[in-house]
Amino acid sequence: MTAIRGARERARREVTAAIKNEARAQLAAEGAAKLSLRAVARELGMASSALYRYFPSRDDLLTALIIDAYDMVGEAAESALAAAPPSRPPLERWLAVCHAVREWALGHPHEYALIYGSPIPGYAAPASTVGPASRVALTLIAVIADTHARGDLAPPADSRAPDIVTPELTRYTRAMPPEAAPALITAWTTLFGLISFELFGHFHNVVRDPGEFLTRTMTARASEVGLPGAGPDTP
Repeated sequence: MTAIRGARERARREVTAAIKNEARAQLAAEGAAKLSLRAVARELGMASSALYRYFPSRDDLLTALIIDAYDMVGEAAESALAAAPPSRPPLERWLAVCHAVREWALGHPHEYALIYGSPIPGYAAPASTVGPASRVALTLIAVIADTHARGDLAPPADSRAPDIVTPELTRYTRAMPPEAAPALITAWTTLFGLISFELFGHFHNVVRDPGEFLTRTMTARASEVGLPGAGPDTP
């Protein structure tokens, strides 16, 4: 029975992967708003009723694709940080994470658009997406927290910070000074704003080298957070 169960589980994983791959192909060709379970089933030679056993609705399939995308970009950020351990300068680690996220986005533009592009009409992301969506931010927080633990962080003096951020955010930022939280949010949104402008063509005839522009801009954001080596004299 165990062997039979294992074979069934493998078969289910394989079919699930095939469904997701075809759905990603549709995202690239048509966009998320036009994703259709019937079209996915047709391309795979499956009956619609069979596909519904894997994903009962379009929203269930979208959620799976969204979680996968968040996990992929989160893994890229975490791998970059792991390759730059705490013994390295904080700014180097910070920029390594930022550039890893950019490189992932450039290599996976349709997955990036799925999670950071226009909202999908009629779709509301469930709570199961929150954890995966937090991975990049938590990686940036880890750089700040490690620097703070060594006594090298110089966050802005802003007593209003605890009133600006939400209780949910403070649960993620316990290991860093609360006054650094607004600057972290600014850095986080700046990172994805820069990537989105590059990926969606808004830097055309404006920024000659988006990678270098990201380095300089995220260095400035690192200074606002309080990371050492990120001041105005940093090359």
